Amino acid sequence: MTSSFESHTYPARLSDAQRDRVLGVLREGAAQGRLSHDTFMRRMELALIASRSEQLDALTADLGHDGRWSRQLFRAVSGVSGFPERVRRAWRAERLPKLLLPAPSPHPLRIGRDPGNGLRLSHETVSRAHAELTAHGGRWLLRDLGSTNGTCVNGQRVTGAVPVREGDQVSFGRMTFRLSAPALRPPA
Repeated sequence: MTSSFESHTYPARLSDAQRDRVLGVLREGAAQGRLSHDTFMRRMELALIASRSEQLDALTADLGHDGRWSRQLFRAVSGVSGFPERVRRAWRAERLPKLLLPAPSPHPLRIGRDPGNGLRLSHETVSRAHAELTAHGGRWLLRDLGSTNGTCVNGQRVTGAVPVREGDQVSFGRMTFRLSAPALRPPA
């Protein structure tokens, strides 16, 4: 007696990695503006219910599979588009007025609009008691005194006391300076 054995070939189940790859290509296509939001959403749904790899391939056929070239192109474009801003910042930074750090003292240097401050800055964005510069352990600490428009060091807003040194860019409101150390005097 001979038994008949039918051989059925079932399509291989799609792996999660295959779906993730296609979903990544779709996301990149949407981010690049090559897919509308509706098209992106529909293709995502189809990718999640696809049962064969041909179905997945059809979803990304018009987007290309090698994202390396497009990533390099977008990186180059973003680098070039940010170039004018970097030049403007560099140009402005080199032209900043210098703020000479005082000789170390046990008393803090108060900075603000009030005439009683050690450094008086007459600008509408500077608070009456804006900031304080203190020599501590061989380094300088800058602390904002609750000013309205804030104190920044190298573009970062100061919260608490932060160390500063020669060459740092400091802002009190909209007044910006480059810190400079005093020149050493020759011994008498």
